[in-house]
Amino acid sequence: MPIRDFASTRLFLRAPLAEGGRVDLDPHQTNYLVNVLRLGAGDGVLVFNGKDGEWRAALVSIGRRHWQVEVSAQTRVQPPQPDLQLLFAPLKQARHDYMVEKAVEMGVGRLTPVLTRHGQVSRLNLDRVEAHAIEAAEQCGILTIPSIDAPVELLTLLDGWAEAEPTRRIIYCDEADEGANPLTVLSALPLSPVAVLIGPEGGFAEEERTRLRALPFVTAIPLGPRILRADTAAVAALALIQAAMGDWRN
Repeated sequence: MPIRDFASTRLFLRAPLAEGGRVDLDPHQTNYLVNVLRLGAGDGVLVFNGKDGEWRAALVSIGRRHWQVEVSAQTRVQPPQPDLQLLFAPLKQARHDYMVEKAVEMGVGRLTPVLTRHGQVSRLNLDRVEAHAIEAAEQCGILTIPSIDAPVELLTLLDGWAEAEPTRRIIYCDEADEGANPLTVLSALPLSPVAVLIGPEGGFAEEERTRLRALPFVTAIPLGPRILRADTAAVAALALIQAAMGDWRN
């Protein structure tokens, strides 16, 4: 694995990247780089767009408020999009932001909000979700930005799952389960794409638990003897998945 540059500022850009290319910075990026970080013309940054890998670039001043980056050399090639999905009940703002950031750090490639009976949040700002996903990728050296789905009712999602995702298993984190060691359960499953399902702070309704338990593409796991908050449960479950079935095994 190549040594990553964690000292340089990293910036996500919504433009193609290639040697010699120039990309305009938006006002927010300009303010952050020039006014907050006090960078100037010629200073270096790392840039990525989720498609073309990571590149070295230098700041270029076109005018007082108009800045660009000039792309020079590629530092890392683009890896494949992680094949790990997180299904989650939206949380209140601060904890929701935390969960999104940690999901990106843990290697999630797709974020799917699900609406449940006991959920505390029914509306979600998808632009805010994307902004926190990008910030996490910028800070942690990640080159892929997860795809973000519109919220969907849990039971509706389950009704269409077998047709939409015929090879992807749902790992359902059941707060009422006091059964086997979760690593034992996960290690016994055949390797396949998975989606991790995290419920709301109020827990799943009995109807939802019954439905999940009856589906052949769902595997329930416990998360230990303590009740975890939903954002903590997401991190714990993703760590288990990556250790037993994911890219931590490598």
